[in-house]
Amino acid sequence: MGAAMPKSKARPGLQEVREAAPVRVTAEDLAKKQREISVSEFFAKNRHLLGFDSPRKALLTAVKEAVDNSLDACEEARILPEIEVKIEVAANGGTVPKAAETASAAPAGNGAAPEGGRPSVYQADRFVVTVTDNGPGIVPDQIARIFAKLLYGSKFHRLRMSRGQQGIGISAAGLYGQLTTGKPVRVISRTGEKKPARYVEIQIDTAKNEPRVLANREIAWDRPHGTSVSIELEGRYQKGRTSVDEFLEQTSIANPHARIVYVNPEGQKTVFERMVNELPAAPREIKPHPYGIELGVLLKMLQDTKSHWLSGFLTSDFSRVSPKVAQEICGKAGLDPQMRPRNVVGEAAERLYRAIQQTPLMNPPTDCLSPIGEKAILAGLYKQIKGDFYTAVTRKPAVYRGNPFVIEVGLAYGTGSGAMARSAVEAEEALPMAEGEASEKDGEVPLARLMRFANRVPLLYQPGACAITKAVIDTSWRNYGIPQSRGALPQGPLVIFVHMASVWVPFTSESKEAVADYDEIRKEIRLALNEAGRRLAAFVRRRERAQLEYKRRNIFAAYIEEVAEACRRLKKGKLDGERLKKQLQSIAHSLTGGEKTDELVGRRKDEEEAVPRESTIIVTAEGAQGAVPELPPAAAPAAGGPAPKKEKKDGQGSKR
Repeated sequence: MGAAMPKSKARPGLQEVREAAPVRVTAEDLAKKQREISVSEFFAKNRHLLGFDSPRKALLTAVKEAVDNSLDACEEARILPEIEVKIEVAANGGTVPKAAETASAAPAGNGAAPEGGRPSVYQADRFVVTVTDNGPGIVPDQIARIFAKLLYGSKFHRLRMSRGQQGIGISAAGLYGQLTTGKPVRVISRTGEKKPARYVEIQIDTAKNEPRVLANREIAWDRPHGTSVSIELEGRYQKGRTSVDEFLEQTSIANPHARIVYVNPEGQKTVFERMVNELPAAPREIKPHPYGIELGVLLKMLQDTKSHWLSGFLTSDFSRVSPKVAQEICGKAGLDPQMRPRNVVGEAAERLYRAIQQTPLMNPPTDCLSPIGEKAILAGLYKQIKGDFYTAVTRKPAVYRGNPFVIEVGLAYGTGSGAMARSAVEAEEALPMAEGEASEKDGEVPLARLMRFANRVPLLYQPGACAITKAVIDTSWRNYGIPQSRGALPQGPLVIFVHMASVWVPFTSESKEAVADYDEIRKEIRLALNEAGRRLAAFVRRRERAQLEYKRRNIFAAYIEEVAEACRRLKKGKLDGERLKKQLQSIAHSLTGGEKTDELVGRRKDEEEAVPRESTIIVTAEGAQGAVPELPPAAAPAAGGPAPKKEKKDGQGSKR
């Protein structure tokens, strides 16, 4: 007989298997574990969906959300924006550092002085972001909800162009700061000179998605009106691409009517001066267009409408539907125009939906949009980008899924090493590359810089997923004299500015970093790029032709003296050689373009017509020509090109 198997390796008996079988969980047991998840809890666990997926990006996102709210609030109140952005290093576990004006007005904060000082800027992992604006302020009852309640705001249900949409941004920044540092959001707001300023400290109750007010009192504040929000959060500061510095620079280009003062963690102050003293036209709220709704939305509107008749519902709840068109839609759907809208359900609702899609309708009104405009785009580019040629194109409004939108394009181009199209922030110093970005080799022609904007907000991340990038790559830049490799951005000293203005920008995610790829949108971008590219091509050809003529003139000059001497010898010395040389030089000068070639700007009549001077700027040795913006006296740059003002250390917003 073989040896007995060890007890641990013996096959379990049937009785043991039954004992080891898992206990079956009943539906009632499972039901006890089911509970509702608040939106705050969801985003607290999925903060990467809102743009807080890395410390560096989190710092940028917090600044972005606060600045966007400030600009929206000022524009809505018809106030020229004055925004101050300050980032300070915070000590780990210490107190909130002094914060600009809020330090003098706000209470001391949450604790004692930091222990052992603060870490250096580039080693620090904790910052305080303070954004202060001169907007209309916020009424005290709304402060806590606006900054500490997700999905709360006034923009979601209205169709008009605005930067914010869902009411998540600034409260999500506060939630991120609360999760990473435990510190509350500090808000100061004042609605008028005769009203007291209100100081509020708030946190989010993530289980209920409700604000928890820690402090709420009146304080003295030196501003007549406005809002200041201060958030302490975990982050990382770094200059270069996709940084806070680049975001504010691009924001100033797309919003030349705003004055932005930026103090970085190193204490360096940068002033992006206002270039336009006019606010953009205020967009008007419109009703939804029938082509932009889906069947489920139509069913909900049928149940919620205040109209008693179906025809009245179609004319009053939608734009571009007249009584005659409403009768036509009802006829195609086989429905009585006098029936109650709430009775249109099921198969009748589907017939109504199909009839709407089959009926020709006018495009939606476009006064709900507030595009930047060619003049303002030129002013923004001219202020911040050093180049020789600027042009801007604003397309006519178009429609995707019933939503109107406008595409705008600007180009800034530089020639020669001394006039490369680069911004003051880029030229300030050798900037570190972004994560994953390869360094450019010496002598290699750099790719063009692409600036993407949606509703005046820079889009710095996910360029590969954006319809704007795809449209720029699809454009044949070789036709316009700009080298381009297959499937890549064009090469050369070129800055491409593309802006989409819409009542509902189709972002690819809640973090609003890329525009979804709709055929209508990509087509409009390409058409705008083509128009701007043709103007650039005319400029490039003129420069190339002028350079060629200049070389010819030098060749003539090399032989003029010998020709004059030979002629003088033929005439046996009776010819005035100096006079002949001057005549030959004059002929050579005339044949090679004359003064125009000297300026490296040859102008022919047909090309002058091809480049509209009202939407183009050309910089020559004699100065800028064309639609040069008339700068406000305080913002007029010094000779040699515009640039933001920088000062050494010596020296907001709302979801409303």
